[in-house]
Amino acid sequence: MSDTSSRRRVYARRASVFGGFVALLGTLVLSGPAAEASPPTPPSAATARTQLASLTVKAEGSSDGYSRDKFPHWITQSGACNTREEVLKRDGKNVQTDSSCAATSGTWYSEYDGETWSASGDVDIDHVVPLSEAWKSGANSWTTAQRQAFANDLTHSQLIAVTDNVNQSKGDQDPAEWLPPRSAYHCMYARMWVSVKYTYKLTLDSAEKSALSGILNGC
Repeated sequence: MSDTSSRRRVYARRASVFGGFVALLGTLVLSGPAAEASPPTPPSAATARTQLASLTVKAEGSSDGYSRDKFPHWITQSGACNTREEVLKRDGKNVQTDSSCAATSGTWYSEYDGETWSASGDVDIDHVVPLSEAWKSGANSWTTAQRQAFANDLTHSQLIAVTDNVNQSKGDQDPAEWLPPRSAYHCMYARMWVSVKYTYKLTLDSAEKSALSGILNGC
Protein backbone atom coordinates (compact mmCIF):
# COMPACT_ATOMS: atom_id res chain seq x y z
CA MET A 1 0.00 0.00 0.00
CA SER A 2 1.33 3.42 -0.92
CA ASP A 3 1.78 6.19 1.63
CA THR A 4 -0.80 8.24 -0.30
CA SER A 5 -3.41 5.46 -0.11
CA SER A 6 -2.72 4.96 3.60
CA ARG A 7 -3.12 8.67 4.32
CA ARG A 8 -6.41 8.70 2.40
CA ARG A 9 -7.81 5.84 4.51
CA VAL A 10 -6.75 7.50 7.78
CA TYR A 11 -8.33 10.76 6.62
CA ALA A 12 -11.52 8.91 5.65
CA ARG A 13 -11.75 7.32 9.12
CA ARG A 14 -11.14 10.69 10.81
CA ALA A 15 -13.73 12.34 8.58
CA SER A 16 -16.23 9.63 9.46
CA VAL A 17 -15.63 10.04 13.20
CA PHE A 18 -15.77 13.83 12.91
CA GLY A 19 -18.95 13.62 10.85
CA GLY A 20 -20.54 11.44 13.53
CA PHE A 21 -19.52 13.92 16.23
CA VAL A 22 -20.97 16.82 14.23
CA ALA A 23 -24.21 14.90 13.74
CA LEU A 24 -24.43 14.17 17.48
CA LEU A 25 -23.65 17.80 18.32
CA GLY A 26 -26.30 18.93 15.88
CA THR A 27 -28.85 16.66 17.54
CA LEU A 28 -28.00 18.04 20.97
CA VAL A 29 -28.18 21.63 19.77
CA LEU A 30 -31.45 21.12 17.92
CA SER A 31 -33.14 19.25 20.75
CA GLY A 32 -31.86 21.65 23.40
CA PRO A 33 -32.45 21.27 27.13
CA ALA A 34 -35.77 19.95 28.37
CA ALA A 35 -38.36 22.58 29.25
CA GLU A 36 -38.27 23.62 32.88
CA ALA A 37 -42.02 22.93 33.14
CA SER A 38 -42.28 24.68 36.49
CA PRO A 39 -41.82 28.08 38.11
CA PRO A 40 -38.36 29.11 39.36
CA THR A 41 -37.52 26.94 42.37
CA PRO A 42 -37.99 28.80 45.67
CA PRO A 43 -35.50 28.58 48.55
CA SER A 44 -35.42 25.43 50.67
CA ALA A 45 -37.83 24.80 53.54
CA ALA A 46 -35.09 25.69 56.02
CA THR A 47 -34.49 29.03 54.31
CA ALA A 48 -38.24 29.60 54.04
CA ARG A 49 -38.58 29.11 57.80
CA THR A 50 -35.90 31.74 58.37
CA GLN A 51 -37.55 34.12 55.92
CA LEU A 52 -40.95 33.54 57.50
CA ALA A 53 -39.60 34.41 60.93
CA SER A 54 -38.34 37.75 59.60
CA LEU A 55 -41.64 38.86 58.06
CA THR A 56 -43.77 41.48 59.79
CA VAL A 57 -46.93 40.06 61.34
CA LYS A 58 -49.78 42.50 60.98
CA ALA A 59 -53.56 42.36 60.73
CA GLU A 60 -54.64 42.12 57.11
CA GLY A 61 -55.35 45.51 55.63
CA SER A 62 -58.46 46.75 53.88
CA SER A 63 -59.34 45.99 50.29
CA ASP A 64 -60.61 49.55 49.88
CA GLY A 65 -59.38 50.97 46.60
CA TYR A 66 -58.26 47.59 45.27
CA SER A 67 -58.65 46.81 41.58
CA ARG A 68 -56.89 44.29 39.38
CA ASP A 69 -56.36 47.17 36.96
CA LYS A 70 -53.92 48.61 39.49
CA PHE A 71 -51.69 45.57 38.78
CA PRO A 72 -51.32 45.83 34.97
CA HIS A 73 -51.03 42.38 33.38
CA TRP A 74 -50.37 40.58 31.15
CA ILE A 75 -47.59 42.73 29.72
CA THR A 76 -45.41 41.99 26.68
CA GLN A 77 -42.33 40.03 27.68
CA SER A 78 -40.57 39.33 24.39
CA GLY A 79 -41.60 39.69 20.77
CA ALA A 80 -45.31 38.99 20.54
CA CYS A 81 -45.40 37.02 23.81
CA ASN A 82 -47.05 38.36 26.95
CA THR A 83 -46.58 37.05 30.48
CA ARG A 84 -49.38 34.50 30.33
CA GLU A 85 -48.06 33.07 27.07
CA GLU A 86 -44.52 32.86 28.47
CA VAL A 87 -45.77 30.92 31.51
CA LEU A 88 -47.79 28.57 29.30
CA LYS A 89 -44.65 27.83 27.28
CA ARG A 90 -42.52 27.43 30.41
CA ASP A 91 -44.88 25.24 32.40
CA GLY A 92 -46.17 23.10 29.53
CA LYS A 93 -44.67 20.30 27.48
CA ASN A 94 -44.36 20.23 23.69
CA VAL A 95 -46.04 23.62 23.51
CA GLN A 96 -46.54 24.95 20.00
CA THR A 97 -47.49 28.58 19.37
CA ASP A 98 -48.76 30.56 16.42
CA SER A 99 -47.33 33.80 15.03
CA SER A 100 -49.03 35.82 17.77
CA CYS A 101 -47.53 33.52 20.48
CA ALA A 102 -50.87 31.93 21.39
CA ALA A 103 -50.49 28.29 22.43
CA THR A 104 -52.05 26.05 19.78
CA SER A 105 -51.10 22.68 21.30
CA GLY A 106 -49.25 21.12 24.20
CA THR A 107 -49.99 19.61 27.60
CA TRP A 108 -50.06 21.20 31.03
CA TYR A 109 -49.76 19.35 34.32
CA SER A 110 -51.40 21.21 37.19
CA GLU A 111 -49.32 20.81 40.34
CA TYR A 112 -52.24 21.97 42.46
CA ASP A 113 -54.54 19.04 41.69
CA GLY A 114 -52.52 16.56 39.62
CA GLU A 115 -54.61 16.99 36.46
CA THR A 116 -53.20 17.23 32.93
CA TRP A 117 -54.78 19.39 30.23
CA SER A 118 -54.27 19.56 26.48
CA ALA A 119 -56.10 22.86 25.88
CA SER A 120 -54.58 26.11 27.12
CA GLY A 121 -58.10 27.41 27.78
CA ASP A 122 -58.40 24.90 30.63
CA VAL A 123 -55.39 26.46 32.33
CA ASP A 124 -55.13 29.62 34.41
CA ILE A 125 -51.97 31.41 35.42
CA ASP A 126 -52.16 31.69 39.19
CA HIS A 127 -50.54 34.49 41.13
CA VAL A 128 -49.25 32.41 44.05
CA VAL A 129 -49.67 35.44 46.30
CA PRO A 130 -52.92 36.86 44.90
CA LEU A 131 -53.05 40.47 43.79
CA SER A 132 -55.75 41.31 46.33
CA GLU A 133 -53.75 39.62 49.09
CA ALA A 134 -50.70 41.65 48.09
CA TRP A 135 -52.77 44.84 48.16
CA LYS A 136 -53.90 44.09 51.72
CA SER A 137 -50.33 43.20 52.74
CA GLY A 138 -48.60 46.38 51.63
CA ALA A 139 -48.89 46.71 47.85
CA ASN A 140 -51.55 49.41 48.29
CA SER A 141 -48.68 51.83 48.93
CA TRP A 142 -46.67 50.78 45.86
CA THR A 143 -46.42 52.62 42.58
CA THR A 144 -48.24 51.24 39.56
CA ALA A 145 -44.87 50.24 38.10
CA GLN A 146 -44.07 48.19 41.22
CA ARG A 147 -47.45 46.48 41.11
CA GLN A 148 -46.96 45.72 37.41
CA ALA A 149 -43.61 44.09 38.15
CA PHE A 150 -45.22 41.98 40.87
CA ALA A 151 -48.10 40.86 38.66
CA ASN A 152 -45.77 39.78 35.83
CA ASP A 153 -42.84 38.38 37.80
CA LEU A 154 -41.17 35.52 35.91
CA THR A 155 -38.04 35.61 38.06
CA HIS A 156 -39.53 34.39 41.33
CA SER A 157 -42.03 31.63 42.12
CA GLN A 158 -45.06 33.91 41.76
CA LEU A 159 -46.69 32.56 38.60
CA ILE A 160 -47.75 28.99 37.81
CA ALA A 161 -50.03 27.35 35.26
CA VAL A 162 -52.81 25.37 36.99
CA THR A 163 -56.31 24.02 36.40
CA ASP A 164 -58.61 26.99 35.87
CA ASN A 165 -61.42 26.07 38.28
CA VAL A 166 -58.92 25.19 41.02
CA ASN A 167 -57.38 28.63 40.65
CA GLN A 168 -60.84 30.17 40.76
CA SER A 169 -61.68 28.28 43.96
CA LYS A 170 -58.57 29.78 45.55
CA GLY A 171 -59.58 33.36 44.83
CA ASP A 172 -57.56 35.69 47.04
CA GLN A 173 -57.29 33.34 50.02
CA ASP A 174 -54.05 32.86 51.95
CA PRO A 175 -52.68 29.48 53.17
CA ALA A 176 -54.69 29.66 56.39
CA GLU A 177 -57.83 29.61 54.24
CA TRP A 178 -56.85 27.61 51.15
CA LEU A 179 -54.20 25.13 50.07
CA PRO A 180 -53.82 23.18 46.82
CA PRO A 181 -56.04 20.05 46.79
CA ARG A 182 -52.93 17.94 46.15
CA SER A 183 -51.31 17.70 49.58
CA ALA A 184 -47.97 16.56 48.12
CA TYR A 185 -47.53 20.11 46.84
CA HIS A 186 -48.20 21.89 50.13
CA CYS A 187 -44.54 22.16 51.11
CA MET A 188 -43.55 23.62 47.74
CA TYR A 189 -46.53 25.97 47.81
CA ALA A 190 -45.58 27.27 51.28
CA ARG A 191 -41.99 27.80 50.15
CA MET A 192 -43.21 29.71 47.09
CA TRP A 193 -45.61 31.85 49.13
CA VAL A 194 -43.00 32.79 51.73
CA SER A 195 -40.38 33.51 49.07
CA VAL A 196 -42.68 35.95 47.29
CA LYS A 197 -43.77 37.72 50.47
CA TYR A 198 -40.14 37.94 51.61
CA THR A 199 -38.92 39.26 48.25
CA TYR A 200 -41.56 41.98 48.13
CA LYS A 201 -41.48 42.77 51.88
CA LEU A 202 -45.18 42.07 52.30
CA THR A 203 -46.74 41.51 55.71
CA LEU A 204 -48.72 38.49 56.86
CA ASP A 205 -51.38 37.97 59.49
CA SER A 206 -51.00 35.64 62.48
CA ALA A 207 -53.23 32.86 61.11
CA GLU A 208 -51.33 32.91 57.82
CA LYS A 209 -48.00 32.66 59.62
CA SER A 210 -49.22 29.83 61.82
CA ALA A 211 -50.44 27.84 58.80
CA LEU A 212 -47.17 28.36 56.93
CA SER A 213 -45.10 27.43 59.98
CA GLY A 214 -47.01 24.20 60.36
CA ILE A 215 -46.48 23.24 56.75
CA LEU A 216 -42.79 24.17 56.66
CA ASN A 217 -42.04 22.35 59.91
CA GLY A 218 -43.34 19.19 58.28
CA CYS A 219 -41.29 19.52 55.11
